[in-house]
Amino acid sequence: MIVRIMGEGQVTLAESRLAELNELDEELLAEMENGDGPGFRTTLQALLAKVHELGEPLPDESLEPSDLILPSPDATLEEVKELLTDDGLIPGS
Repeated sequence: MIVRIMGEGQVTLAESRLAELNELDEELLAEMENGDGPGFRTTLQALLAKVHELGEPLPDESLEPSDLILPSPDATLEEVKELLTDDGLIPGS
């Protein structure tokens, strides 16, 4: 699966790894619902770091269709709310 991190580029990630991201996604959702700005910022950074850890970056010149789009590391709570689905940022979480 191809994951785009807005403002950074794309990473290829095995779908089997999504389960490892779900806990952080659920935590991020809870912090957003509670208006916990500092917690949101910390968890967003942890989620993106985990994607980098588990994935393999695609070359900058590669433009593959993205299966999943994640916010940039400096996204605001309001910007991330616009990206959310009922499942959070990561489907099936």
